[in-house]
Amino acid sequence: MANIYTHKASNIQKTWLMFTVFFGVVIGVGFIVGQMYGNPIILYGAVIFSSLMSVISYWYSDKIVLSMYHAQPVTRENARELYVIVENLAITAGLPTPKIYIVPESQPNAFATGRDPEHAVVAVTEGLLQRLSKTELEGVLAHELSHIGNRDMLLSTVAIILAGFISLLADMFMRSWLWGGFHDRDNDRGGNGVFIVIGIVLSILAPIAATLMQLAISRKREFLADASGVLLTRYPEGLASALEKISRDSTPMATANNTTAHLWLDDPFDKRKKTPWLHTLFMTHPPIEERIKILREM
Repeated sequence: MANIYTHKASNIQKTWLMFTVFFGVVIGVGFIVGQMYGNPIILYGAVIFSSLMSVISYWYSDKIVLSMYHAQPVTRENARELYVIVENLAITAGLPTPKIYIVPESQPNAFATGRDPEHAVVAVTEGLLQRLSKTELEGVLAHELSHIGNRDMLLSTVAIILAGFISLLADMFMRSWLWGGFHDRDNDRGGNGVFIVIGIVLSILAPIAATLMQLAISRKREFLADASGVLLTRYPEGLASALEKISRDSTPMATANNTTAHLWLDDPFDKRKKTPWLHTLFMTHPPIEERIKILREM
């Protein structure tokens, strides 16, 4: 079957647009902080450091995440059913078969990572394999393969790094302002209240805006992966039923981490069925009941 990701070029364009927006915010915050210190080198350092962090994350994020969760690789010989499902779905999607790992966790969950389809990884927890039927497992794995086909790993990795770096710059500015790091220099120049006000506003709003943008991207890509996964299996109920089971399971994840929560099929921290509207703004995933509703309307 031909590659179902006919919108791949559009996704790549949107990904680079998001990168441009994030780097624009980094440059803006770096410029303001540089003005406060009267040192343009800060701007150059901000851009160089954020770029380096993005490159490092791009090349090594999969190894870091797999190590964090003590994931173990599997082969056709020691996990035949799981391997065959992933292999068949990858062939259907026109993707290389990714490396497959099992995470020693009882919570039913899964994630995909890696810098591109040729270096991708799909990982499932032991709890997922124990609780789901074959059709439900196919739905989950199709969702994760869709993240690979849609090039979501690169986008989410860079978004996290840049959002974190914007927060770091803002924190550095606020500490300097509170401790008088540039008050004397400002007085020497006759004062510049405009830059001080802009700097304070940016230091408060920029980290919030960057985080909300990062989370919005993550939630949007989850909806897209749900839809793309259904195109692979032609059976929306498989993933819907899997999400329903996962949402009802209250098993905690021993190694849950805020920095990687967005990677998982379902938020490893929040197992509530109903989510307040305001809280959804700060969630890495859309409400699971909303995902199930959309799948069952397909």
